[in-house]
Amino acid sequence: MRYRDQPTVEVTQRVTCDVPAAWKLVTDIELPARCSSELQRVEWLGDADGVAVGARFRGFNERAAMGSWQTECEIVEVDEGRRWVWNVIGRDGPVATWAFEVEPTGDGVLIRQWARMGPGPSGLTPAIAARPELEGRIVAKRLLEWQRNMQANLDCIRDQLENSAELH
Repeated sequence: MRYRDQPTVEVTQRVTCDVPAAWKLVTDIELPARCSSELQRVEWLGDADGVAVGARFRGFNERAAMGSWQTECEIVEVDEGRRWVWNVIGRDGPVATWAFEVEPTGDGVLIRQWARMGPGPSGLTPAIAARPELEGRIVAKRLLEWQRNMQANLDCIRDQLENSAELH
């Protein structure tokens, strides 16, 4: 597995709810900070206050192996009620692309979160440059970390949606 091939990871969760309820949670940029072990806080930038193409937000992250860092993200695609996509911006363009998707089913929705590495250099680049023979392991480990946090996000969303539905 090579970074330059822009590897992608995806997690899907079936949830018993309607599309508007799922959409409301997947477009809450602060939700992952409540669920993820890495993302600590998120804030809108400029006059942005919701998911819209061109809106920007900043993420505050922390990991034992990497310390603390911030990311700036720009929303690049919105299909209302179905999908929104954002790029993590680096000096040389996007270092990653992330998305949430909501798909209606007969008994609820499928919620999907996915992320793709690259194409620009990221925090992994120095580690890969220092140990090129370990690139596959470095990339695979990071994708596994992303996958675990995405699963935590979708579990939080499912729990919030299904628990609130049981209360009504």
